[in-house]
Amino acid sequence: MRFSLTPLLEVPADPTDADVVVVGNGPVGAALSVLLAQRGLRVTVLERRRRPYPLPRATSFDGETARLLAATGIGPDLGRITEPANGYQWRTAAGAALLDIPFTTAGPYGWPDANTMHQPALEELIAARAAALGVTVLRGHEVVGIADGEHRVEVTAATDDGTTRALSARWVVGCDGANSFVRDHLDVPVTDLGFSYEWLLCDVELREPRAFTPTNVQICDPARPTTLVGSGPGRRRWEFMRLPGERAVELSGDEAAWRLLAPFGVTPDTATLLRSTTYIFQASWADQWRVGHVLLAGDAAHLMPPFAGQGMCSGIRDVVNLAWKLDLTLRGQAGPALLDSYARERRAQAKEAILASVQLGRLICVTDPVAAAERDATVLANRRGRVPSGPEPAKPLPGGLLHRGAAATAPAGAVVPQGRVDRGGFGGLFDDVVGRGFVLLTTEDPRAVLDEERLALLGDLAAHVVRLLPPGAARKDAPAAVDAAAPGVVEVVDTDGVYRPYLARFAATALLVRPDYHVFGAASGPDGIRELLDDLRDQLRAPVPAGAPRGAV
Repeated sequence: MRFSLTPLLEVPADPTDADVVVVGNGPVGAALSVLLAQRGLRVTVLERRRRPYPLPRATSFDGETARLLAATGIGPDLGRITEPANGYQWRTAAGAALLDIPFTTAGPYGWPDANTMHQPALEELIAARAAALGVTVLRGHEVVGIADGEHRVEVTAATDDGTTRALSARWVVGCDGANSFVRDHLDVPVTDLGFSYEWLLCDVELREPRAFTPTNVQICDPARPTTLVGSGPGRRRWEFMRLPGERAVELSGDEAAWRLLAPFGVTPDTATLLRSTTYIFQASWADQWRVGHVLLAGDAAHLMPPFAGQGMCSGIRDVVNLAWKLDLTLRGQAGPALLDSYARERRAQAKEAILASVQLGRLICVTDPVAAAERDATVLANRRGRVPSGPEPAKPLPGGLLHRGAAATAPAGAVVPQGRVDRGGFGGLFDDVVGRGFVLLTTEDPRAVLDEERLALLGDLAAHVVRLLPPGAARKDAPAAVDAAAPGVVEVVDTDGVYRPYLARFAATALLVRPDYHVFGAASGPDGIRELLDDLRDQLRAPVPAGAPRGAV
Protein backbone atom coordinates (compact mmCIF):
# COMPACT_ATOMS: atom_id res chain seq x y z
CA MET A 1 0.00 0.00 0.00
CA ARG A 2 1.38 3.44 -0.94
CA PHE A 3 0.95 5.94 1.92
CA SER A 4 0.12 8.79 -0.41
CA LEU A 5 -2.20 11.65 0.44
CA THR A 6 -3.03 12.32 -3.23
CA PRO A 7 -5.89 12.15 -3.80
CA LEU A 8 -7.43 11.72 -0.38
CA LEU A 9 -10.75 13.47 -0.85
CA GLU A 10 -12.74 14.43 -3.90
CA VAL A 11 -12.29 18.13 -4.62
CA PRO A 12 -15.48 19.77 -5.99
CA ALA A 13 -15.14 20.55 -9.68
CA ASP A 14 -17.51 23.53 -9.91
CA PRO A 15 -15.54 26.72 -10.56
CA THR A 16 -15.20 29.58 -8.11
CA ASP A 17 -13.72 33.05 -8.43
CA ALA A 18 -11.09 32.24 -5.81
CA ASP A 19 -9.94 29.40 -3.63
CA VAL A 20 -9.93 31.74 -0.65
CA VAL A 21 -11.46 35.18 -0.10
CA VAL A 22 -9.71 37.12 2.65
CA VAL A 23 -11.74 39.94 4.21
CA GLY A 24 -9.43 42.69 5.42
CA ASN A 25 -6.01 43.75 4.16
CA GLY A 26 -4.24 44.72 7.35
CA PRO A 27 -0.98 42.93 8.18
CA VAL A 28 -2.81 39.75 9.22
CA GLY A 29 -5.04 39.47 6.14
CA ALA A 30 -2.24 40.51 3.79
CA ALA A 31 0.15 37.97 5.31
CA LEU A 32 -2.46 35.23 4.89
CA SER A 33 -2.99 36.16 1.25
CA VAL A 34 0.75 35.86 0.58
CA LEU A 35 1.12 32.56 2.43
CA LEU A 36 -1.73 31.07 0.39
CA ALA A 37 -0.52 32.50 -2.93
CA GLN A 38 2.95 31.09 -2.31
CA ARG A 39 1.29 27.68 -2.27
CA GLY A 40 -0.27 28.31 -5.66
CA LEU A 41 -3.78 29.09 -4.45
CA ARG A 42 -6.06 31.72 -5.99
CA VAL A 43 -6.63 34.47 -3.45
CA THR A 44 -8.83 37.57 -3.50
CA VAL A 45 -8.64 40.16 -0.72
CA LEU A 46 -11.59 42.47 -0.05
CA GLU A 47 -10.68 45.68 1.78
CA ARG A 48 -13.17 48.43 2.60
CA ARG A 49 -10.55 51.21 2.66
CA ARG A 50 -9.71 52.77 -0.67
CA ARG A 51 -6.09 53.40 0.40
CA PRO A 52 -3.74 51.83 2.95
CA TYR A 53 -4.16 53.21 6.45
CA PRO A 54 -1.28 55.71 6.80
CA LEU A 55 -0.86 55.75 10.58
CA PRO A 56 0.82 53.25 12.91
CA ARG A 57 -1.14 50.89 15.12
CA ALA A 58 1.10 48.01 16.22
CA THR A 59 4.65 49.11 17.05
CA SER A 60 6.63 45.90 17.50
CA PHE A 61 6.81 42.15 17.08
CA ASP A 62 8.83 39.45 18.79
CA GLY A 63 11.49 37.13 17.37
CA GLU A 64 9.08 34.28 16.73
CA THR A 65 6.83 36.61 14.74
CA ALA A 66 9.81 37.93 12.77
CA ARG A 67 10.46 34.35 11.70
CA LEU A 68 6.82 33.92 10.71
CA LEU A 69 6.84 37.17 8.72
CA ALA A 70 10.00 36.01 6.96
CA ALA A 71 7.98 33.03 5.74
CA THR A 72 6.04 35.48 3.54
CA GLY A 73 9.25 36.27 1.65
CA ILE A 74 9.96 39.68 3.20
CA GLY A 75 12.74 38.53 5.53
CA PRO A 76 15.59 40.24 3.62
CA ASP A 77 13.81 43.60 3.96
CA LEU A 78 12.72 43.42 7.60
CA GLY A 79 15.97 44.90 8.86
CA ARG A 80 15.37 48.00 6.77
CA ILE A 81 12.09 48.91 8.49
CA THR A 82 12.80 47.70 12.03
CA GLU A 83 15.07 48.44 14.97
CA PRO A 84 15.87 45.82 17.60
CA ALA A 85 14.72 46.79 21.08
CA ASN A 86 17.39 46.46 23.78
CA GLY A 87 15.12 45.83 26.74
CA TYR A 88 11.88 46.40 28.62
CA GLN A 89 11.75 47.93 32.10
CA TRP A 90 9.04 48.72 34.63
CA ARG A 91 9.74 51.73 36.85
CA THR A 92 8.17 53.13 39.98
CA ALA A 93 7.00 56.73 40.14
CA ALA A 94 10.38 57.54 41.72
CA GLY A 95 12.26 55.91 38.84
CA ALA A 96 13.39 52.71 40.59
CA ALA A 97 13.46 49.58 38.43
CA LEU A 98 10.63 47.21 39.27
CA LEU A 99 11.27 44.72 36.49
CA ASP A 100 14.01 44.31 33.87
CA ILE A 101 13.80 42.12 30.77
CA PRO A 102 16.90 42.36 28.57
CA PHE A 103 16.54 41.67 24.85
CA THR A 104 19.19 40.20 22.57
CA THR A 105 19.64 40.59 18.83
CA ALA A 106 20.35 36.86 18.56
CA GLY A 107 17.17 35.29 19.85
CA PRO A 108 16.32 31.56 19.81
CA TYR A 109 14.37 31.80 16.55
CA GLY A 110 17.12 33.44 14.48
CA TRP A 111 15.85 36.99 14.92
CA PRO A 112 16.11 39.71 17.60
CA ASP A 113 13.95 39.11 20.67
CA ALA A 114 11.97 42.30 20.01
CA ASN A 115 11.69 44.38 16.85
CA THR A 116 10.19 47.87 16.76
CA MET A 117 8.60 48.99 13.52
CA HIS A 118 6.40 51.49 11.69
CA GLN A 119 3.34 49.43 10.73
CA PRO A 120 2.65 51.18 7.40
CA ALA A 121 6.19 50.26 6.30
CA LEU A 122 5.56 46.62 7.19
CA GLU A 123 2.30 46.65 5.26
CA GLU A 124 4.09 48.09 2.22
CA LEU A 125 6.52 45.16 2.22
CA ILE A 126 3.73 42.58 2.43
CA ALA A 127 1.69 44.40 -0.23
CA ALA A 128 4.63 44.37 -2.65
CA ARG A 129 5.05 40.65 -2.08
CA ALA A 130 1.32 40.04 -2.64
CA ALA A 131 1.44 42.00 -5.91
CA ALA A 132 4.44 39.99 -7.10
CA LEU A 133 2.51 36.76 -6.45
CA GLY A 134 -0.59 37.93 -8.31
CA VAL A 135 -2.91 38.27 -5.32
CA THR A 136 -6.08 40.13 -6.30
CA VAL A 137 -6.66 43.00 -3.87
CA LEU A 138 -9.98 44.83 -4.28
CA ARG A 139 -9.92 48.07 -2.32
CA GLY A 140 -13.06 50.08 -1.70
CA HIS A 141 -14.98 46.81 -1.31
CA GLU A 142 -16.88 46.42 1.97
CA VAL A 143 -18.32 42.96 2.59
CA VAL A 144 -22.05 43.16 3.29
CA GLY A 145 -23.18 39.56 2.81
CA ILE A 146 -21.91 35.99 3.15
CA ALA A 147 -23.86 32.90 2.06
CA ASP A 148 -22.23 29.57 2.90
CA GLY A 149 -23.17 26.58 0.74
CA GLU A 150 -22.21 22.92 0.60
CA HIS A 151 -19.08 23.41 -1.51
CA ARG A 152 -18.65 27.17 -1.86
CA VAL A 153 -19.23 30.52 -0.19
CA GLU A 154 -20.85 33.49 -1.92
CA VAL A 155 -19.57 36.87 -0.76
CA THR A 156 -21.26 40.18 -1.57
CA ALA A 157 -19.31 43.43 -1.34
CA ALA A 158 -20.53 47.01 -1.65
CA THR A 159 -18.13 49.16 -3.64
CA ASP A 160 -17.47 52.81 -2.97
CA ASP A 161 -19.09 53.77 -6.28
CA GLY A 162 -22.46 52.52 -5.00
CA THR A 163 -22.55 49.16 -6.81
CA THR A 164 -22.30 45.64 -5.43
CA ARG A 165 -20.09 42.77 -6.46
CA ALA A 166 -20.50 39.04 -5.86
CA LEU A 167 -17.59 36.62 -5.53
CA SER A 168 -17.45 32.89 -4.86
CA ALA A 169 -14.75 30.95 -3.01
CA ARG A 170 -14.15 27.62 -1.31
CA TRP A 171 -13.27 29.34 1.95
CA VAL A 172 -13.61 32.81 3.47
CA VAL A 173 -11.37 34.12 6.23
CA GLY A 174 -12.41 37.20 8.21
CA CYS A 175 -9.33 39.26 9.06
CA ASP A 176 -11.40 42.43 9.30
CA GLY A 177 -10.41 43.64 12.72
CA ALA A 178 -12.02 44.43 16.03
CA ASN A 179 -15.32 45.53 14.46
CA SER A 180 -15.44 42.47 12.22
CA PHE A 181 -18.44 42.16 9.90
CA VAL A 182 -17.57 38.50 9.35
CA ARG A 183 -17.66 37.71 13.07
CA ASP A 184 -20.92 39.60 13.54
CA HIS A 185 -22.44 37.86 10.51
CA LEU A 186 -21.57 34.45 11.94
CA ASP A 187 -23.26 35.55 15.18
CA VAL A 188 -20.76 33.61 17.29
CA PRO A 189 -20.62 34.21 21.03
CA VAL A 190 -17.77 36.35 22.36
CA THR A 191 -16.15 36.07 25.79
CA ASP A 192 -15.39 39.56 27.13
CA LEU A 193 -13.28 39.82 30.28
CA GLY A 194 -14.57 43.30 31.03
CA PHE A 195 -11.08 44.79 30.99
CA SER A 196 -11.53 48.32 29.65
CA TYR A 197 -9.13 51.23 30.10
CA GLU A 198 -8.78 54.28 27.88
CA TRP A 199 -5.31 55.52 26.95
CA LEU A 200 -4.00 58.43 24.89
CA LEU A 201 -1.58 57.23 22.20
CA CYS A 202 0.97 59.73 20.88
CA ASP A 203 3.14 58.74 17.92
CA VAL A 204 6.10 61.01 17.23
CA GLU A 205 8.95 61.25 14.76
CA LEU A 206 12.12 62.62 16.33
CA ARG A 207 13.98 65.38 14.50
CA GLU A 208 17.39 64.22 15.77
CA PRO A 209 18.68 60.76 16.68
CA ARG A 210 18.22 60.02 20.36
CA ALA A 211 19.16 56.95 22.38
CA PHE A 212 16.62 55.33 24.69
CA THR A 213 17.87 52.69 27.13
CA PRO A 214 16.01 50.52 27.58
CA THR A 215 13.98 50.92 24.42
CA ASN A 216 10.67 50.17 26.12
CA VAL A 217 9.65 51.52 29.53
CA GLN A 218 6.52 51.18 31.62
CA ILE A 219 6.22 53.90 34.26
CA CYS A 220 3.97 52.52 36.99
CA ASP A 221 3.10 55.92 38.43
CA PRO A 222 -0.36 56.03 40.04
CA ALA A 223 -0.51 59.72 39.15
CA ARG A 224 -0.48 58.72 35.45
CA PRO A 225 0.55 55.23 34.25
CA THR A 226 2.67 55.84 31.15
CA THR A 227 4.25 53.70 28.44
CA LEU A 228 7.26 54.57 26.24
CA VAL A 229 8.09 52.26 23.32
CA GLY A 230 10.07 52.31 20.12
CA SER A 231 8.10 52.25 16.88
CA GLY A 232 10.73 51.82 14.20
CA PRO A 233 13.67 53.88 12.99
CA GLY A 234 13.38 57.47 14.20
CA ARG A 235 9.93 57.00 15.74
CA ARG A 236 8.53 56.44 19.21
CA ARG A 237 5.19 56.12 20.94
CA TRP A 238 4.08 57.45 24.32
CA GLU A 239 0.88 56.15 25.90
CA PHE A 240 -0.85 57.92 28.79
CA MET A 241 -3.67 56.39 30.77
CA ARG A 242 -6.88 58.37 31.18
CA LEU A 243 -7.39 58.79 34.91
CA PRO A 244 -10.58 58.10 36.85
CA GLY A 245 -12.73 61.22 36.76
CA GLU A 246 -10.75 62.72 33.89
CA ARG A 247 -12.94 63.85 31.01
CA ALA A 248 -12.12 62.61 27.51
CA VAL A 249 -11.96 66.19 26.26
CA GLU A 250 -9.02 66.81 28.58
CA LEU A 251 -6.94 64.37 26.50
CA SER A 252 -8.15 65.51 23.10
CA GLY A 253 -6.17 67.68 20.70
CA ASP A 254 -2.50 68.23 20.06
CA GLU A 255 -2.17 70.64 22.98
CA ALA A 256 -2.91 67.86 25.48
CA ALA A 257 -0.44 65.55 23.76
CA TRP A 258 2.40 68.10 23.83
CA ARG A 259 1.65 68.88 27.49
CA LEU A 260 2.09 65.23 28.46
CA LEU A 261 5.12 64.71 26.21
CA ALA A 262 7.02 67.77 27.46
CA PRO A 263 8.48 66.14 30.63
CA PHE A 264 10.22 63.62 28.36
CA GLY A 265 11.95 66.31 26.33
CA VAL A 266 9.57 65.87 23.42
CA THR A 267 8.35 69.23 22.12
CA PRO A 268 7.37 70.74 18.77
CA ASP A 269 11.03 71.78 18.46
CA THR A 270 12.37 68.23 18.86
CA ALA A 271 9.69 66.06 17.25
CA THR A 272 6.78 65.88 14.85
CA LEU A 273 3.50 64.63 16.29
CA LEU A 274 2.26 62.03 13.81
CA ARG A 275 -0.90 61.22 15.69
CA SER A 276 -2.62 61.57 19.05
CA THR A 277 -5.74 59.53 19.66
CA THR A 278 -7.48 57.78 22.51
CA TYR A 279 -7.92 54.03 22.39
CA ILE A 280 -9.83 51.68 24.68
CA PHE A 281 -7.84 48.57 25.56
CA GLN A 282 -10.05 45.47 25.60
CA ALA A 283 -9.75 41.75 26.29
CA SER A 284 -12.04 39.31 24.49
CA TRP A 285 -12.14 36.33 22.16
CA ALA A 286 -14.69 34.72 19.87
CA ASP A 287 -15.83 31.36 21.21
CA GLN A 288 -16.02 29.92 17.66
CA TRP A 289 -13.44 30.58 14.96
CA ARG A 290 -14.94 28.40 12.25
CA VAL A 291 -18.52 28.06 11.06
CA GLY A 292 -18.83 25.95 7.92
CA HIS A 293 -16.46 27.36 5.30
CA VAL A 294 -15.92 30.68 7.10
CA LEU A 295 -13.08 31.28 9.55
CA LEU A 296 -11.83 34.12 11.75
CA ALA A 297 -8.29 35.34 12.39
CA GLY A 298 -6.50 38.26 14.03
CA ASP A 299 -8.48 40.95 15.84
CA ALA A 300 -11.68 39.51 14.38
CA ALA A 301 -11.04 36.47 16.58
CA HIS A 302 -9.38 38.03 19.64
CA LEU A 303 -8.55 41.37 21.25
CA MET A 304 -5.95 41.95 23.94
CA PRO A 305 -4.38 44.89 25.77
CA PRO A 306 -0.91 45.86 24.49
CA PHE A 307 1.00 45.25 27.71
CA ALA A 308 2.60 41.99 26.52
CA GLY A 309 3.06 43.23 22.95
CA GLN A 310 1.22 40.22 21.51
CA GLY A 311 -1.75 41.65 19.59
CA MET A 312 -0.43 41.62 16.02
CA CYS A 313 1.92 38.75 16.88
CA SER A 314 -1.08 36.60 17.76
CA GLY A 315 -2.77 37.47 14.46
CA ILE A 316 0.31 36.49 12.47
CA ARG A 317 0.47 33.20 14.38
CA ASP A 318 -3.17 32.61 13.45
CA VAL A 319 -2.62 32.86 9.71
CA VAL A 320 0.65 30.92 9.65
CA ASN A 321 -1.17 28.11 11.45
CA LEU A 322 -4.14 28.38 9.09
CA ALA A 323 -2.48 28.77 5.68
CA TRP A 324 -0.93 25.31 5.35
CA LYS A 325 -4.08 23.66 6.68
CA LEU A 326 -6.24 25.45 4.12
CA ASP A 327 -3.79 24.39 1.41
CA LEU A 328 -3.89 20.68 2.32
CA THR A 329 -7.67 20.78 2.65
CA LEU A 330 -8.18 22.52 -0.70
CA ARG A 331 -5.91 20.00 -2.41
CA GLY A 332 -7.84 17.09 -0.93
CA GLN A 333 -4.81 15.93 1.05
CA ALA A 334 -6.49 16.33 4.43
CA GLY A 335 -9.97 16.01 5.86
CA PRO A 336 -12.00 18.95 7.18
CA ALA A 337 -11.02 17.99 10.73
CA LEU A 338 -7.63 19.55 10.03
CA LEU A 339 -9.24 23.00 9.95
CA ASP A 340 -10.95 22.28 13.25
CA SER A 341 -7.46 21.93 14.73
CA TYR A 342 -6.74 25.54 13.72
CA ALA A 343 -9.43 26.88 16.01
CA ARG A 344 -8.59 24.55 18.88
CA GLU A 345 -4.87 25.27 18.76
CA ARG A 346 -4.90 29.00 18.22
CA ARG A 347 -7.86 29.87 20.44
CA ALA A 348 -6.12 28.22 23.38
CA GLN A 349 -2.89 30.11 22.69
CA ALA A 350 -4.64 33.44 22.13
CA LYS A 351 -6.65 33.03 25.32
CA GLU A 352 -3.42 32.46 27.25
CA ALA A 353 -1.88 35.60 25.73
CA ILE A 354 -4.98 37.64 26.57
CA LEU A 355 -5.03 36.47 30.18
CA ALA A 356 -1.32 37.28 30.54
CA SER A 357 -1.85 40.75 29.04
CA VAL A 358 -4.76 41.42 31.39
CA GLN A 359 -2.70 40.31 34.38
CA LEU A 360 0.03 42.78 33.43
CA GLY A 361 -2.56 45.47 32.79
CA ARG A 362 -4.13 45.07 36.21
CA LEU A 363 -0.70 45.68 37.75
CA ILE A 364 0.06 48.65 35.52
CA CYS A 365 -3.30 50.45 35.56
CA VAL A 366 -3.19 51.20 39.28
CA THR A 367 -4.07 54.78 40.21
CA ASP A 368 -4.49 54.42 43.96
CA PRO A 369 -1.19 55.47 45.65
CA VAL A 370 -1.56 53.00 48.53
CA ALA A 371 -2.28 50.07 46.20
CA ALA A 372 0.63 51.15 43.98
CA ALA A 373 3.02 51.22 46.95
CA GLU A 374 1.91 47.72 47.96
CA ARG A 375 2.40 46.50 44.38
CA ASP A 376 5.88 48.02 44.20
CA ALA A 377 6.92 46.45 47.49
CA THR A 378 5.67 43.03 46.42
CA VAL A 379 7.35 43.12 43.01
CA LEU A 380 10.66 44.37 44.46
CA ALA A 381 10.62 41.67 47.15
CA ASN A 382 9.96 38.96 44.57
CA ARG A 383 12.83 40.04 42.29
CA ARG A 384 15.40 40.66 45.03
CA GLY A 385 18.55 38.65 44.31
CA ARG A 386 17.35 37.50 40.90
CA VAL A 387 19.39 38.08 37.77
CA PRO A 388 17.29 39.70 35.01
CA SER A 389 16.36 37.16 32.37
CA GLY A 390 15.21 37.50 28.79
CA PRO A 391 11.70 36.94 27.45
CA GLU A 392 10.04 33.58 27.88
CA PRO A 393 10.22 31.18 24.93
CA ALA A 394 7.22 30.88 22.64
CA LYS A 395 4.35 28.99 24.21
CA PRO A 396 3.85 25.40 23.01
CA LEU A 397 0.57 24.18 21.62
CA PRO A 398 -1.47 22.61 24.42
CA GLY A 399 -2.96 20.06 22.01
CA GLY A 400 -4.16 19.65 18.46
CA LEU A 401 -2.37 18.08 15.51
CA LEU A 402 0.53 16.61 17.50
CA HIS A 403 2.14 13.17 17.76
CA ARG A 404 0.05 10.91 19.94
CA GLY A 405 1.98 7.63 19.68
CA ALA A 406 3.47 5.65 22.53
CA ALA A 407 6.90 6.97 21.58
CA ALA A 408 5.81 10.61 21.69
CA THR A 409 8.30 12.81 23.55
CA ALA A 410 8.22 16.17 25.26
CA PRO A 411 8.88 18.68 22.47
CA ALA A 412 5.60 17.95 20.65
CA GLY A 413 3.88 21.32 20.31
CA ALA A 414 6.97 23.42 21.05
CA VAL A 415 8.30 25.98 18.57
CA VAL A 416 11.54 24.59 17.18
CA PRO A 417 14.52 26.95 17.61
CA GLN A 418 16.43 28.23 14.60
CA GLY A 419 20.18 28.35 14.15
CA ARG A 420 22.59 28.74 11.29
CA VAL A 421 23.43 25.71 9.16
CA ASP A 422 25.71 25.05 6.21
CA ARG A 423 24.73 23.18 3.06
CA GLY A 424 27.65 22.52 0.78
CA GLY A 425 29.32 25.82 1.61
CA PHE A 426 26.08 27.82 1.56
CA GLY A 427 25.43 29.04 5.09
CA GLY A 428 22.59 30.90 6.73
CA LEU A 429 19.53 30.51 8.89
CA PHE A 430 17.97 27.04 8.65
CA ASP A 431 14.71 28.29 7.09
CA ASP A 432 16.59 30.10 4.32
CA VAL A 433 19.07 27.31 3.60
CA VAL A 434 16.68 24.34 3.76
CA GLY A 435 13.33 25.93 2.96
CA ARG A 436 9.96 26.19 4.64
CA GLY A 437 7.17 23.67 5.03
CA PHE A 438 7.14 20.29 6.73
CA VAL A 439 10.64 19.24 7.82
CA LEU A 440 11.88 15.84 8.92
CA LEU A 441 15.16 16.56 10.68
CA THR A 442 17.25 13.59 11.75
CA THR A 443 20.78 12.66 12.75
CA GLU A 444 20.26 9.28 11.13
CA ASP A 445 20.70 8.40 7.47
CA PRO A 446 17.19 8.77 5.99
CA ARG A 447 18.09 6.23 3.30
CA ALA A 448 18.29 3.57 5.97
CA VAL A 449 15.05 4.62 7.65
CA LEU A 450 12.51 5.67 5.03
CA ASP A 451 10.87 3.24 2.65
CA GLU A 452 9.19 4.16 -0.63
CA GLU A 453 5.77 4.58 0.97
CA ARG A 454 6.89 7.05 3.60
CA LEU A 455 9.02 8.96 1.13
CA ALA A 456 5.88 9.26 -1.00
CA LEU A 457 4.03 10.72 1.99
CA LEU A 458 6.76 13.30 2.50
CA GLY A 459 6.75 14.04 -1.22
CA ASP A 460 3.01 14.68 -1.20
CA LEU A 461 3.55 17.14 1.64
CA ALA A 462 6.47 18.81 -0.20
CA ALA A 463 8.43 18.12 2.98
CA HIS A 464 12.15 18.72 3.42
CA VAL A 465 14.05 15.62 4.53
CA VAL A 466 17.21 16.74 6.28
CA ARG A 467 20.11 14.81 7.73
CA LEU A 468 21.91 16.80 10.40
CA LEU A 469 25.71 16.66 10.54
CA PRO A 470 27.77 17.79 13.55
CA PRO A 471 29.60 21.15 13.56
CA GLY A 472 32.90 19.39 12.93
CA ALA A 473 31.65 18.38 9.48
CA ALA A 474 31.73 21.99 8.22
CA ARG A 475 32.91 22.94 4.74
CA LYS A 476 35.44 20.08 4.44
CA ASP A 477 32.87 17.28 4.63
CA ALA A 478 29.64 18.99 3.62
CA PRO A 479 30.01 19.10 -0.20
CA ALA A 480 30.74 15.39 -0.42
CA ALA A 481 27.92 14.60 1.98
CA VAL A 482 25.46 16.59 -0.08
CA ASP A 483 26.59 14.90 -3.28
CA ALA A 484 25.97 11.52 -1.66
CA ALA A 485 22.54 12.39 -0.35
CA ALA A 486 19.59 10.43 -1.63
CA PRO A 487 17.21 12.21 -4.01
CA GLY A 488 15.00 14.47 -1.96
CA VAL A 489 17.34 14.33 1.04
CA VAL A 490 19.67 17.19 1.97
CA GLU A 491 22.48 17.13 4.50
CA VAL A 492 23.37 20.19 6.51
CA VAL A 493 25.97 21.04 9.12
CA ASP A 494 24.67 22.27 12.48
CA THR A 495 26.94 25.32 12.39
CA ASP A 496 25.64 27.02 15.54
CA GLY A 497 25.20 23.77 17.43
CA VAL A 498 21.49 24.41 17.97
CA TYR A 499 19.81 21.27 16.66
CA ARG A 500 21.87 18.33 17.87
CA PRO A 501 21.77 19.50 21.52
CA TYR A 502 18.04 20.15 21.13
CA LEU A 503 17.51 16.58 19.96
CA ALA A 504 19.76 15.22 22.71
CA ARG A 505 17.73 17.09 25.30
CA PHE A 506 14.80 14.82 24.47
CA ALA A 507 16.84 11.68 23.79
CA ALA A 508 15.63 11.89 20.19
CA THR A 509 17.27 11.33 16.82
CA ALA A 510 14.54 12.97 14.73
CA LEU A 511 12.05 15.82 14.75
CA LEU A 512 9.04 16.22 12.49
CA VAL A 513 8.30 19.95 12.26
CA ARG A 514 5.09 21.48 10.91
CA PRO A 515 5.06 24.42 8.45
CA ASP A 516 4.24 26.77 11.35
CA TYR A 517 7.46 25.65 13.12
CA HIS A 518 5.66 23.75 15.86
CA VAL A 519 7.13 20.32 16.48
CA PHE A 520 4.67 17.60 15.48
CA GLY A 521 6.73 15.13 17.43
CA ALA A 522 10.14 13.67 18.18
CA ALA A 523 11.35 10.10 17.86
CA SER A 524 14.37 7.92 18.42
CA GLY A 525 15.50 5.19 16.05
CA PRO A 526 14.08 3.94 12.75
CA ASP A 527 10.91 2.47 14.26
CA GLY A 528 10.13 5.68 16.10
CA ILE A 529 10.61 7.77 12.96
CA ARG A 530 8.32 5.51 10.97
CA GLU A 531 5.68 5.68 13.71
CA LEU A 532 5.95 9.49 13.66
CA LEU A 533 5.22 9.65 9.93
CA ASP A 534 2.43 7.10 10.11
CA ASP A 535 0.73 9.08 12.87
CA LEU A 536 0.87 12.29 10.84
CA ARG A 537 -0.60 10.48 7.84
CA ASP A 538 -3.43 9.01 9.89
CA GLN A 539 -4.32 12.33 11.51
CA LEU A 540 -4.33 14.19 8.19
CA ARG A 541 -6.62 11.57 6.69
CA ALA A 542 -9.10 11.67 9.57
CA PRO A 543 -12.53 11.99 7.94
CA VAL A 544 -15.68 13.60 9.24
CA PRO A 545 -18.18 10.79 9.94
CA ALA A 546 -21.05 10.48 7.49
CA GLY A 547 -23.94 12.69 8.50
CA ALA A 548 -21.83 14.74 10.92
CA PRO A 549 -22.73 18.43 11.08
CA ARG A 550 -20.55 20.90 9.23
CA GLY A 551 -17.80 22.39 11.32
CA ALA A 552 -18.47 24.98 14.00
CA VAL A 553 -15.37 25.25 16.17
